[in-house]
Amino acid sequence: MPSDTTNVVAQLSRELANFEDIAKYIKPAPGEVPRLQGIEVCGGSLPFNGVIGGDHLIYVDFKQRFDLDARIERATNDGRQDIVENLKRCQRMAGIALLDVSGHHMTDALMAAMLHQAFLLGAIYELDLFGHITSRLFENLNTRFYQSSGAHKYVSMIYGEISEEARFRFVSAAHPFPAVFSAEHGRFMEVGEDKRVSFPPLGMLPSLDMIDRNRLSSVLGFKDHYEMNEWTLMGRGDILLLHTDGLAEHSREGEDYFPGRLEDVLRRVKEQSASEIYSAISADLVAFGEPADDVSFVVIKRT
Repeated sequence: MPSDTTNVVAQLSRELANFEDIAKYIKPAPGEVPRLQGIEVCGGSLPFNGVIGGDHLIYVDFKQRFDLDARIERATNDGRQDIVENLKRCQRMAGIALLDVSGHHMTDALMAAMLHQAFLLGAIYELDLFGHITSRLFENLNTRFYQSSGAHKYVSMIYGEISEEARFRFVSAAHPFPAVFSAEHGRFMEVGEDKRVSFPPLGMLPSLDMIDRNRLSSVLGFKDHYEMNEWTLMGRGDILLLHTDGLAEHSREGEDYFPGRLEDVLRRVKEQSASEIYSAISADLVAFGEPADDVSFVVIKRT
């Protein structure tokens, strides 16, 4: 007869396998990758443990995920021209959320899964109320996670929207800023500090302007209102790279991968598709050295 210890280990193994199976279903499916005129997108994660971890990616191609035509018709009938115009803009853009939960264990994916569902549910309400996603969604998510997660667990996040006109507007919560590679100049471009506004990690401080702030206590104070950064990809072939700190801090024996080595890779493959560029970076990153953290990134290329 198996010992009690063997039974416990077998039960835990089944539970972890079940959790892994559930977590796989919130990973972006191929059909969720945004399809925009003049813009290519490809991204993914290289989990530290080889299965799943604390990094998470969410695509929001508004015209694929939501029935915008039905919402436009309803808003028109309700006389809400402001919502109509916002929804029409959503037809020509897509959102990308990249999250990094502190830690890289399989069970850290639980927080990513919680945020995944809360974000998408909130997006539905935002579209119905305003016709687009506003900073109000992130204020609510921030306060909700402040109330429900421990002080030792937090989430860095970037959410951005790329339009067919190659405008990228985003909010950052302690996340590495995107890197912009110029195809013409063959290097990463500098971005001014005024276009690099960031905020504390999600859930670390409650939001200052929430209506329920008087019901919250915070030893460290409150977080200011989220502000959007707005960038523009100017030239054909320019590449915008969203990434977690697993890529930004990747190194071997004191040699950093980012930005120098990554810049070399991009110079070699800049004429290729976003999917091919993503594959080239993934292969080179692993060849450079074994990652010490989850690594996630998204390639956005103006074609």
